[in-house]
Amino acid sequence: MASMTLFDALGQSHDLQRRLCRRLVRIKPQDRDTVFLTLKVELEAHAAAEERFLYVPMLMTNPGLSASRHALAEHHTIEELCEDLSVPDKGTAAWLATAKRLSDKVHHHLREEERKFFQLAGKLISEADKLTLGRSYLKDLVHMRQHYAQAYKSLAVDRQGAVVPAAS
Repeated sequence: MASMTLFDALGQSHDLQRRLCRRLVRIKPQDRDTVFLTLKVELEAHAAAEERFLYVPMLMTNPGLSASRHALAEHHTIEELCEDLSVPDKGTAAWLATAKRLSDKVHHHLREEERKFFQLAGKLISEADKLTLGRSYLKDLVHMRQHYAQAYKSLAVDRQGAVVPAAS
């Protein structure tokens, strides 16, 4: 893991986000709370770390400015959808419809990042910086998972840095 590039590390979180989104829209209403909270923590932690270690370096370049602004706007939209879903009753048709919109937006954002943004960033960030930023991103991601998971008694972060249901 120490030799993982920034893009490898981001890709792992992207894969996890996709799995959680798919699960969220397919799971029984009574089981949605933990999956939703896990996804919300992952999205928040990933966005914070990604913005610090990918978007900030890209914002400092002319070619990366517009793409970074667009990606930041999508992060904001995803955050707003998570807030809309942060209600006690997750069993309604309206909640599920919003969860599907969130899943669609997350999938769109990840696809766009991987196909366009990462290609541009890969040309602008040096090979050495890709490794350094990857290490920094992973460290910050775990820290941010811990930070956001603290808000929920039902979640914890395990020794590997993954968000998991808290021990009862």
